[in-house]
Amino acid sequence: MVLEAVMIVVDNSESSRNGDYTPTRYDAQSDAVNIVFQNVIQGNPESSVGLMSMGGKGPEVLATLTTDLGKILEGLHRTKKSIRGSAHLATGIQIAHLALKHRQNKSQRARIIVFVCSPIEDDQSDLVKLAKKMKKTNTSVDFVLFGDIEDDNHKKLEVFNQEVKGSGEESHLVVIPPSSKLLSDQLLHTPILLGENAATGGGGGGGEASASNEDFPFGVDPTLDPELALALRMSMEEEKVRQEKIAKAEAEAAAKASLETVKEEGESEPLLKKEDPSGSKKDDDKMDTS
Repeated sequence: MVLEAVMIVVDNSESSRNGDYTPTRYDAQSDAVNIVFQNVIQGNPESSVGLMSMGGKGPEVLATLTTDLGKILEGLHRTKKSIRGSAHLATGIQIAHLALKHRQNKSQRARIIVFVCSPIEDDQSDLVKLAKKMKKTNTSVDFVLFGDIEDDNHKKLEVFNQEVKGSGEESHLVVIPPSSKLLSDQLLHTPILLGENAATGGGGGGGEASASNEDFPFGVDPTLDPELALALRMSMEEEKVRQEKIAKAEAEAAAKASLETVKEEGESEPLLKKEDPSGSKKDDDKMDTS
């Protein structure tokens, strides 16, 4: 499987408070980040994932490249308290690229995944220059565009996508409009997580894929590609079993810790009460004397 170093960039701008994705756009991103992390690490245990935000006063690195999901979740939780301002897309990508440049394992493929749910204020010409720089340094850039899909946003990201990937297919633009499905569930069926085997949609957009297919549970028609549909189903079932095992292990660990705490609190008490000086032994001595 692919050995990767992935920096995930979340949009914590004021727009991420919107509730058109359950329960909010930011929370929907958090779930999707969890899915992306697990997908990358399961693909290759030697891969690593980092996290950063691009809203507020400016981009911030929340977690350097790691294989510890706890660090990613802690960063997401901390950033939820600082949702404000607008998104700084170009600067966010540049900082993510810098973080990847200093990765310890240079054999890891550099990759940036950016969630966008707010207006893009950067000029298209600046984004084109940045895309060419990413292409030159062999850094793939995936975009997850969701929320109110503005034409200007879509156009800028589409141009960036075409510039950064050139003739290759390693960078993708995924558009996920609001629906009854979770953002994370829809992301499972896109090229970002499935590679080029994912169902792509409309408009001859090359790397662009639409995850709004409501007709099939996995975004794939099982009659057209039964092997892929089966693989997706098995993958989701395996992930469900894995999550259940983790939950069970955590519950057992918590129960064990609770029992150990109870034991420690009671260790100062004697296990058996001392014999009463007026007890049976004294009585026995009296009987022997008589």
